Amino acid sequence: MRKTTALEKLSDRDKKHLWHPLTQHKVSPDMLGIAKAEGALLFDEDGKDYVDGISSWYTCMYGHCNPYILKKVSEQMQRLDQVVFSGFTHEPAVRLSEELIKVLPKNQEKLFFSDNGSTATEVGIKMALQYHHNQGEKRNVLLAFEEGFHGDTFGAMSVSGLSVYNGPFEDFFIEVERIPVPSETNINQILTFLERRLEQNNIAGFIYEPLVQGAAAMKMHNAEGLDAILALLKEHGVLLIADEVMTGFGKTGKHFASEYMQTKPDIMCLSKALTAGLVPMGLTTCTEEVYMAFYSDDIAKGLFHGHTYTANPLACAAALAALELLQTDEIQTGIQNCIEWHQEFDQEIKNHPKVANTRQLGIIYALDLNVQMERYGNLRNKLFKHFMDQGVFLRPLGHTIYILAPFITTKEQMQRIYGAIKSALELV
Repeated sequence: MRKTTALEKLSDRDKKHLWHPLTQHKVSPDMLGIAKAEGALLFDEDGKDYVDGISSWYTCMYGHCNPYILKKVSEQMQRLDQVVFSGFTHEPAVRLSEELIKVLPKNQEKLFFSDNGSTATEVGIKMALQYHHNQGEKRNVLLAFEEGFHGDTFGAMSVSGLSVYNGPFEDFFIEVERIPVPSETNINQILTFLERRLEQNNIAGFIYEPLVQGAAAMKMHNAEGLDAILALLKEHGVLLIADEVMTGFGKTGKHFASEYMQTKPDIMCLSKALTAGLVPMGLTTCTEEVYMAFYSDDIAKGLFHGHTYTANPLACAAALAALELLQTDEIQTGIQNCIEWHQEFDQEIKNHPKVANTRQLGIIYALDLNVQMERYGNLRNKLFKHFMDQGVFLRPLGHTIYILAPFITTKEQMQRIYGAIKSALELV
């Protein structure tokens, strides 16, 4: 057994055994040790603080170690920590279902728990495919947007369109066809293509990130175009699967991005801010119609999918506390403040010669640099280091710099983020 000393840095100890996500360790061997977090701040082991400009991958929207959420989870921990959710139920899961139904789009009626965002989309994909199978209809194709990202499990990878993540596995995917995201110039062509394509009657479902494609560098599309696509697909019996893992719970200015469209999804996938970043949990919701396709005397028609920590009581308690906070005046004011600060910053930065374009929806703000860059490369790494040196945690996606900070971020902290971005423009 290797011995460690109190003087060894976390980054040195880390190298002995740990394998990190989205990391080529030969060229990026060093990890920064984070000792604690509070509110919108992360603190490294030397005591330096960083504004968490991306809410640790869009999860800690109410701030790190939020005392109200900690209190509620701690109370739950004293009563029930974990129990199998097959054959049993418990108060936190039941109450969470009751409270979520109040804020979800009105057609959502049933909730299926899993472990994370990828499994939430995996369940949604399986629901769509089996929905048609259970009714004796052979629909084996899924429709998805170009450059979509829905997770790293196999079904989720299949419907994702970013080969940087999926390349070695593409020979093993389920059958997926892709369409471009809608714009004012291409929506008619998309609808014409779909009218012809739908005649084959073999598309089971359409999975989409409504309005904002996160991993595609916060690429945004318009609600009118998406609504037209959704309405056409629904007319032809295609199940609509809204992946709101990233967009859900207030980030777009509404509780859910799907609220911007008249045509509501048949299935919704939720995670990340669902539990405020405290513990992992995924959730797939659906309409009564979808659920009834599985409701049968034939056991084989059931959805035989399950995870050990399905509806973990502690995760449910965290989600309940987060949902309660989301609906408070304090958090809604924080969201509106953030939207206004981004708008002011945009007026200041959008005409800068190093900025190609900017975009915003709710608290999500992104700008593209007017330079050619690799998604993961030297210039991107230079920008990342610059932000960290400035005490700001941002993760550029190629030439895109984006902000998705916690709802409780102060104006001073947001100005730190803006200042770091403005100074970064001098580096490119």
